[in-house]
Amino acid sequence: MEELINSLLEKTKKAKEKYDLLTLKVSDPSIIANNNEWRKIAKERSQIEDVAQSYEKLKKMYDEYLICEKEYHNAEENEIKAMFYEEIGNLKHSLENLCEEIKILLLPKDENDDNNVIVEIRPGAGGEEASLFCSVLAKMYQYYAEKHHWKFEILDLSETELGGIKAITFLIKGKGAYSRLKYESGVHRVQRVPETESQGRIHTSTATVAVLPEIEDIDVEIDEKDLKIDTYRSSGAGGQHVNKTESAIRITHIPTGIVVACQDERSQIKNREKAMKILRAKLYDFYKEQRDKEYKENRKSQVGTGDRSERVRTYNYPQGRVTDHRVNLSSYDIEGVLNGDIDQFIEALTIKDRAEKLANA
Repeated sequence: MEELINSLLEKTKKAKEKYDLLTLKVSDPSIIANNNEWRKIAKERSQIEDVAQSYEKLKKMYDEYLICEKEYHNAEENEIKAMFYEEIGNLKHSLENLCEEIKILLLPKDENDDNNVIVEIRPGAGGEEASLFCSVLAKMYQYYAEKHHWKFEILDLSETELGGIKAITFLIKGKGAYSRLKYESGVHRVQRVPETESQGRIHTSTATVAVLPEIEDIDVEIDEKDLKIDTYRSSGAGGQHVNKTESAIRITHIPTGIVVACQDERSQIKNREKAMKILRAKLYDFYKEQRDKEYKENRKSQVGTGDRSERVRTYNYPQGRVTDHRVNLSSYDIEGVLNGDIDQFIEALTIKDRAEKLANA
């Protein structure tokens, strides 16, 4: 244990020294004057704060442990010896727990874990039934956001005549939203009897969920010359909600070919702002994929991959069962899950992801 503690003390001390340096920088008037630079430093400081603070805690506890060991060996009376022996046992147990906590804190952290999250849901196999399932999933995430007191905001929505969803993009605002919802990326499968099925046969349909962190302006620079911006009239399932003016926005990023659209707002300016949010997130994801090509093959074996071709969860209505295939975990409260009770899956996925990272550390 002594070797492990000394190693962790060295690592956490370096983090504390860096944290103290960054603390001085965020108070520097010249850096405060540069808003983008200040935000970068403040974000970096925030990311290592827990590790930095663990240094003093570990050092104090280890010092107490060494003092107790010394006093135990120096004590002559059995009663005093027994007292220090018990305290050594308590401190050793506490040190072991603290070391495990610090090992987890020292694992490579996704720099976007604290970010808001942009979620895209699109139908896969199953026609209209898949579109209707997309609507169910969107509501599930909306209920989940409400349970965590996060803000749910639709960025773009295209509906079918029967109330299904051709495509939906929404933003969930809340600290740590990405760290919780990043595991939702992938193919979600539903097994149920569609309303349109006259013979009561169970159909299997799928929907694809893509989860992206919301990216700030400072993280992705976009040159206006690289953008092709088109305006058009909002489309929908029909009726009074269809916009008569060209307020919808479609933005094409020419170098990558990425296309985003937004027609949710009646204001062209607001639609443009929302479309740019989506574009920044997609460009960040695109360039990150390019940087991580060599690492990508290894990612497939890990929980937090976000691989959108991977079947992640099945919602079986006849059996009232929801199964996450990555952790082989089932819930028989399908109604509760669809009302946003998905933390049981997220917790299991987080634990598995952490265990894999610790094993490879």
